[in-house]
Amino acid sequence: MINESRLLNEANSFFLQRNFEKALFIYAQLSSTFKDNKEYPIYALFCDIASEDEEKALSLYDYFSVVKEDSLEEAITYVEDIVDAYDGDIDKMMEMLKDLSLSTVDALDAIKYEDFKKLISARGSFRIAFEDIMFSTKVAIENKDDFFDFVTKLIDNDFNSTAYTYLDGFNEYFAYDDEIEKLYKRLEEKNFAANNQ
Repeated sequence: MINESRLLNEANSFFLQRNFEKALFIYAQLSSTFKDNKEYPIYALFCDIASEDEEKALSLYDYFSVVKEDSLEEAITYVEDIVDAYDGDIDKMMEMLKDLSLSTVDALDAIKYEDFKKLISARGSFRIAFEDIMFSTKVAIENKDDFFDFVTKLIDNDFNSTAYTYLDGFNEYFAYDDEIEKLYKRLEEKNFAANNQ
């Protein structure tokens, strides 16, 4: 008998380690074994996206992981809309861009952390503000304190793979910093806890 949750944890672990081929193999196995589960094909889709853009795939994974806790249907619909937009559905892409907050549209490439904090205030929560910008905008970090604050909030809001991406990207600038080590440790503990539920 297949241990479904163990297999899913294993696939998710491979995905987060960027071992997309192994993750895809397990997601495909889960999809074919549990045909009624709508979640597994979405994870397989993330692996496919990763072959073209790893960061987008990891961001989508993070978003999906957070939103599915509230509504699996909403999370699946959003991911399908994003994928359709990537596949060249210009109308859908334009509609999604219209939905972004004004401050996001003003700075589609990057938003200063100070401006992002204003967006958090306007939207009422870090999670909602980050979901608004995560697929179109990078957060421009200008100092160490903002960096640690931002990554801590990513971890607190379960955007774990995005937190890893920021940590890995800035690690060379803050090498051997105790705060970096603490943040990596928190992520490892969260991943361990999530995989052992």
